[in-house]
Amino acid sequence: MKRLLILIPAFNEEKSLPRVVTDVRRTMPDADLLVVNDGSRDATASVARELGVAVLSHPWNMGYGVALQTGYKYAHAQGYDLLVQIDGDGQHDPSSMADLLEPVVKDEADFVIGSRFHSSSTYRPSLARKLGMLLFRKLVSALVGQRLTDTTSGFQACNARVISYLTRDSFPCDYPDADLLILLHRAGFRIAERSVRMFADNGGQSMHSGLKPLYYVFKMFLSIGVTLLRSDRYR
Repeated sequence: MKRLLILIPAFNEEKSLPRVVTDVRRTMPDADLLVVNDGSRDATASVARELGVAVLSHPWNMGYGVALQTGYKYAHAQGYDLLVQIDGDGQHDPSSMADLLEPVVKDEADFVIGSRFHSSSTYRPSLARKLGMLLFRKLVSALVGQRLTDTTSGFQACNARVISYLTRDSFPCDYPDADLLILLHRAGFRIAERSVRMFADNGGQSMHSGLKPLYYVFKMFLSIGVTLLRSDRYR
């Protein structure tokens, strides 16, 4: 039987985490859970432990991408076959995890993105974020030769080969979004997309507030450029 890890990166999510963990366990009762506490200033770590979840804590806030790679390294070291990453803020609906995993389990894809643009989704991005999503959707789809509708979704599933690959130093730790898809495509992995349910932001820590969207766009273009210059391939 394949071993599944549910990776939950969390930063100051003590309020939303209990519901996320409860819903994940209801949906995937046989899966193991890992919370990567990214230097939270609240009780995120202790709340996760009280819920009986394995916790890895960073000594300070190191960023979303670093939190994810900590989880990938844990999954690789522990020999997990499958991984689903779901945010700790409650935006991702755990009931969609089975649909997300299906192409990976059937060996039809190595990496699956959960698309927010679904008829039953209540997710409504701001105008600035919507324009950014459209920009990177067009760019990434052209670069990978495949139509993708949500290239910045953090709701994802992958197999052991991708888990191993994402432990490398080439992993884009700043914002592992559009550039990650290009990296995986160039490494020869099969990418798929599935519709999932997502909800509106819960008022948690957002990396897209203030002037951060402009910084995000700049860093993403820079990171994509670096990714395109890389010559390494998956072995």
